[in-house]
Formats: sequence, structure tokens, C-alpha cells
Amino acid sequence: MLGSMPDQPLTPDWPASVHPPGSDSFEQTALVWLFDHVPADYRLHGVLRRHPVALSRLARQYVSAALEAAREGYRTARVDLRDHLPPHALDQVMNAYLAEGQRMAGVLRAVEAVDAALRAATDERGSDD
Repeated sequence: MLGSMPDQPLTPDWPASVHPPGSDSFEQTALVWLFDHVPADYRLHGVLRRHPVALSRLARQYVSAALEAAREGYRTARVDLRDHLPPHALDQVMNAYLAEGQRMAGVLRAVEAVDAALRAATDERGSDD
């Protein structure tokens, strides 16, 4: 399922459930995967289904903001929560922020890879569809 085109090998960050660029199901599997990484209400906007590159741009911005929020939370949680949580709970909160930041960084790399492939596909066929 994770093949690649000879001239466009998939990066290690490529999401397993998204078919390779150039395959018939690439855009559809990219849409499904991208919608899984943005708020559910994004599904209400038909333009995002019709133009996957628009969804990938929104997803890139959304995931990037979530990553920055995790980083900011990590930087500020100890001071903000020290009077409200016991030390062991605060350590667990810090670990949660760290894990979430690492996860979001991985998701962002994958979104960026899919976005780049969608942009390349749009460039190949023209953007007036």
C-alpha cells in the first residue's frame, strides 16, 4: 500500500493511510487523513473537499498552531500551575505537554509532506478546475 513513484519517493514522514502521489486514490485518501487532523467543523466547508490543497493549507496552519500551543504550555505550565497541583501531578502535566508536542511535530511533518504533494499535483494539472 505504501509504494512510491520512481521520481517521487515518499518521505519517512508520509502518513501510512495516504496513498502515494500519482495514484488514483491519492487525493481522496489525503482528504480523509487531513480531515482527521483538523476540527470536525472543517468538514462543513465544501470548498475544502473540492480543493484538497486548500484543506492541506488549513491543516498545516491548524497543526502548526497546536504545536506552538503545546510548546507554550510546556514553557509556562510549571509557573502557572505550581500553586494548584502537587509536584508529581505537575511532572505528569509536563510529560503530557512534552509528548503532545512531539506528536504534533510529527503530524506537522506529515501534513507538510502531503501539502507539498498536493501542491505539486495541482501545479501539474493547473489550478483552474
